[in-house]
Amino acid sequence: MTNIKFDTSALRNFVNENELNEIKPMLNTARDELLDGTGVESKMRQWMTLPKDYDREEFSRIKTAAKKIKANSKYLIVIGIGGSYLGAKMALDFLHDNFYESLSADQREYPHVIFAGNSISGSYVKDLIKLIGDKDFSVNVISKSGTTTEPSIAFRIFRKLLIDKYGKSEANSRIYVTTDANNGALRQEVSENGYESFVIPDGIGGRYSVLSAVGLLPIAVSGADIDELMQGAAEAQENYSNSSLEDNSALQYAAYRNILYRKGYTNEILENYEPNLRFLAEWWKQLAGETEGKDNKGIYPSSANFSTDLHSLGQYIQQGMRNLMETVVKIDHPKSDVDIPIIGNNNDGIQYLEGKSMNYVNDKAFQSVIIAHTNGGVPNMIINLKDQSEYSLGTLIYFFEFAIAVSGYLNGINPFNQPGVEDYKQNMFALLGKPGYENLKNKIENDNN
Repeated sequence: MTNIKFDTSALRNFVNENELNEIKPMLNTARDELLDGTGVESKMRQWMTLPKDYDREEFSRIKTAAKKIKANSKYLIVIGIGGSYLGAKMALDFLHDNFYESLSADQREYPHVIFAGNSISGSYVKDLIKLIGDKDFSVNVISKSGTTTEPSIAFRIFRKLLIDKYGKSEANSRIYVTTDANNGALRQEVSENGYESFVIPDGIGGRYSVLSAVGLLPIAVSGADIDELMQGAAEAQENYSNSSLEDNSALQYAAYRNILYRKGYTNEILENYEPNLRFLAEWWKQLAGETEGKDNKGIYPSSANFSTDLHSLGQYIQQGMRNLMETVVKIDHPKSDVDIPIIGNNNDGIQYLEGKSMNYVNDKAFQSVIIAHTNGGVPNMIINLKDQSEYSLGTLIYFFEFAIAVSGYLNGINPFNQPGVEDYKQNMFALLGKPGYENLKNKIENDNN
């Protein structure tokens, strides 16, 4: 693929030439389980064909809704948690300027997309209400069940604000629901109130949902080109689904990270050199963590933002426990650049950099870190991404989704469930006094006495 190049040259001291061939039969089996639907939970693979086989009518309605929101709202409040917000948040940060969110409502060409329902912080919600003030706003609530605690609380609050501000009829026209096609509390709300609604497909879990209506509506409202996003993902689908290991960078990534995992490199740090890629790592951490972290197995996903975190985490990475591997997402052509001024003295000690661009210095920092960390015993993989366009982001999303799903099957687990996520929820329901959880509440109280 032209927009992604996977570089493993920094692995030469960590992976022998024969090891890729030795893992290849297992890798191909895992790939075939994914592609052919012979692996466990195969019903949850609908994301694989989504870039080409998506609902064109719904896609058109998403663009129409985005235009309507642009016309009548300064803010779009997107309510969701986990995969219901991380993908869209990642995409907005990736595609827009670093200070896109700092522009006032009156300075913006498109509505300000803000996320809620991803925590239970009363302070956050109160501050958001204060930010909105008397400005016009709409709400997009995203939940398959419609009963997830965090977004349900937020939806109650912001729905009331809409009704208080506009009256019920107008409020209903400003609520957009993304949920299950047929079932659940939110689908019932749609039927009762006539909300505009979009579908979370049955065969797509939250962490794989960014290229569905879950991510596409907020991304479109922000002014990004969702046609280009889907085209980039479609090229990736074609390439990664139909090429062998030698020509398939996603399979190579899955292979190398698992070779390293079996050697004791159990923690993977996803790194970047552009501040607006921070949420790319947050999205990736859910994708990798929920997909692979089961049955006492799985690579632990972490992240770092360079060069900033070189001054906080750099010491540990360089000389701490040797259980780390690094994967760097490197942008070949950043959006813009600034030259370092010529001032005529060397008081700050950087006269030797005068006239050079910041991106040039950033690139040299990247090169120096690779050398230092590999010499220090930390294997590095590099994902070179052409630019921060919608097309490139589409290819990168599919690259990670495909590779991580293969990696799950390669480790002999179910890549598409997340049973451990339910444990804290059950305890929370019991402690909050939800009906039906009395026995669990008694057990927790007895265990803590």
